[in-house]
Amino acid sequence: MAIITQKVLFAWEEIENLGDLERLDLMLRYLPDEELMRHLEHDRGWGRDDYPVRAVWNSLLAGVVYQHVSVESLRRELDRNGQLRSMCGFDPARGKRAVPPAHIYSRFFILLFDHSELIEAIFEKLVEHLRIELPDFGKRLALDSKAVASLTNRRGENAPITPDGRRDLDADLGLKQYHGINDDGKAWEKFVKWFGYKIHLIVDADYELPVAYEVTKASASDVVVGRDLLDRLSVRHGELTKSTDALMADKGYDDTTFVSSLWDNHDIKPIIDIRNMWRDAEETKLVNGYANLVYDYKGTVYCYDLTTGEKREMAFGGFERERGTLRYRCPAVHYGCTCPGRKTCPIRKSVRIPLDQDRRVFTPIARSSYQWKRLYKKRTAVERVNSRLDVSFGFERHFIRGKSKMKTRIGLAMIVMLTMALGRIKEKQTDRLRSLVRAA
Repeated sequence: MAIITQKVLFAWEEIENLGDLERLDLMLRYLPDEELMRHLEHDRGWGRDDYPVRAVWNSLLAGVVYQHVSVESLRRELDRNGQLRSMCGFDPARGKRAVPPAHIYSRFFILLFDHSELIEAIFEKLVEHLRIELPDFGKRLALDSKAVASLTNRRGENAPITPDGRRDLDADLGLKQYHGINDDGKAWEKFVKWFGYKIHLIVDADYELPVAYEVTKASASDVVVGRDLLDRLSVRHGELTKSTDALMADKGYDDTTFVSSLWDNHDIKPIIDIRNMWRDAEETKLVNGYANLVYDYKGTVYCYDLTTGEKREMAFGGFERERGTLRYRCPAVHYGCTCPGRKTCPIRKSVRIPLDQDRRVFTPIARSSYQWKRLYKKRTAVERVNSRLDVSFGFERHFIRGKSKMKTRIGLAMIVMLTMALGRIKEKQTDRLRSLVRAA
């Protein structure tokens, strides 16, 4: 919390019902922001202190908690709400005159841009606090990116590039392609374009809380940024990633290098949806060393009866870490079905398929297993975090221009999200862990 040392006229704890102010109080009490406050106060020097650094900072956080989409909306609320002004740390004796004008907030944001690394440091501290408070925090992670449109339109080719504060010179054009099969069997395809940025997120899939984030231009590669983000997470929070069992992601992260590095470099099982990249129109391919053993691009393994030519799906028998192989059982043995060609079949009871057969297709948790499907459903956790960023934190309707502003604003949202969760844990309110709007 940014500690306020000024003398107040009365204590708000004497009021029986604080209402929504309890949420702000909960967050301010558990936010580890003292280092940032000291740096900002040092930069201010010995000049006038009509609008204290700590009070302005607390009011910005209040704007995030109470979902104000602009500084002007926040200022109107401060002008109206004397309790909120006092809780933020503004002098009660000054009344409405204590509310900073718009240019004070503009200058304050510039200071925050210069100390963006300290905002990131607050986020990292909160992740570590949550790891300690929640022993299984980070066991299952989900990765995704989110499109955030810029307030401005795309700059024309001949438009000047001199920054003037009104145009967004950092954003660029992003494109996402979606395709699938309808219920009637017809293929569909959709393209989504936007001018702006991407928020790349790694979240805990069980608690639905962020553990790492990055803001890039809209055209940035999901796979490349996701790989860098995971590497950074393993460096900054090695204890957390050591306990990570699996990482879930959609088809946008289907990449051989990324899938392989998750297991080889981080000991994390990849649960990543796969695209059909087979260009030769084959439905199945032979497993090396077997004439009657095939697999499809989704990792389902089949065997052929050498007598009748009938194809049967083999039963997944587990992953053998020491061998780096997946074990599949003979369907005749496992399911008890009749197989006329069993006596001449080279597969006796089971077969081992190494991951190196195809690193995209074969992963430590078989794509055809119930466990893979169960874990993949947890990927929606990151979509719910993205939804909260849109609805609760105002990124669906914002007034932000420029990457520095966007990254700072995203950072504020992230630390508010984690601090509220930490506060709920400390106050024994784990049933409201992800709640931004319910009172304490």
